[in-house]
Amino acid sequence: MDTFDIIKGLIDTEKAQRTHDLYAMELRTQGMKDSVSPKVTMRVDIRANKYQIREAVEKLFPKVKVAKVNTSHMPGKARRKRTLAAGKSSDWKKAVITLKEGSVTDITGNN
Repeated sequence: MDTFDIIKGLIDTEKAQRTHDLYAMELRTQGMKDSVSPKVTMRVDIRANKYQIREAVEKLFPKVKVAKVNTSHMPGKARRKRTLAAGKSSDWKKAVITLKEGSVTDITGNN
């Protein structure tokens, strides 16, 4: 698989950011860590494994170093739009990528 085939896009929703922020705040309040590594959520190819995802992210964004990759399969939802014909959105794979300390966190290019 090609690098551009593996990474489909960035999931930059409020829910994804809130999940990462709540996790970081919980670790800080428990006194476990002072600083928490930044995380990024991406939509990836359903056939890609963690090693391929890590390699693709580091190749596409040279300033980013990946510490850990967590993946999960997201099932498609049933859809029906003002008709009797029902459909289903496609299944997809989500990757939560933890970046190493001191790595560039803004990989969206909005600097």
